[in-house]
Amino acid sequence: MEKLTIQEEEAMRRIWKAAPCFIKDILATYEEPKPPYTTLASVVKNLERKKYVKAKRCGNTYQYYPLIEEGEYKRTFMSGVVTNYFASSYKEMVSFFAKEQKISSDDLKEIIHMIEKGRE
Repeated sequence: MEKLTIQEEEAMRRIWKAAPCFIKDILATYEEPKPPYTTLASVVKNLERKKYVKAKRCGNTYQYYPLIEEGEYKRTFMSGVVTNYFASSYKEMVSFFAKEQKISSDDLKEIIHMIEKGRE
């Protein structure tokens, strides 16, 4: 799975929510100032080249739908982050966020509850 640029990732998140969709549909989800239509179309073409989306011709335009599920992308991306930045340890990652005060003790308790509930 090829890494996405910030613009590609942003467009991909919007495609997952709107799919199947046209460029105009994706553009409508952006706040002002919206990117130019042609810029967004180029970003989506790059996503197609990277095999993240597939285009279906509809008249003189294309309808896009994702080839990769959002969950699959998240798993791959997070695995890379954990491997590259936290020595392949999810414990190290959670510890980092706790030290940086980006996660509260209540959040940690909820995570522990979710883990224990998943074991049942």
